Amino acid sequence: MNISKLEQRVLHVLAQGGQIRYTRGPNGKLIRTDCFTHDGSVLVDCTPRIVSTLCRKRLIESRNSSPYRISSLGRRSVRSQLDNRTS
Repeated sequence: MNISKLEQRVLHVLAQGGQIRYTRGPNGKLIRTDCFTHDGSVLVDCTPRIVSTLCRKRLIESRNSSPYRISSLGRRSVRSQLDNRTS
């Protein structure tokens, strides 16, 4: 499966225990997404377009309107990496 570098970064954060909190507009589309790491930091690269792409590929899921988390397919699809921190 083709997964871009930005999508891979978001999946790594979610695989390490992060979550994506979102806001939907009146038409039901995502208008704002915030990706939080397991320690509370915010990942700036997470846009509504990336989240909708990951949902379409079924790599993330939200159950009962809870924040998005990585799915079992997403866990299998993410490439292993020692540490994804930039600094």
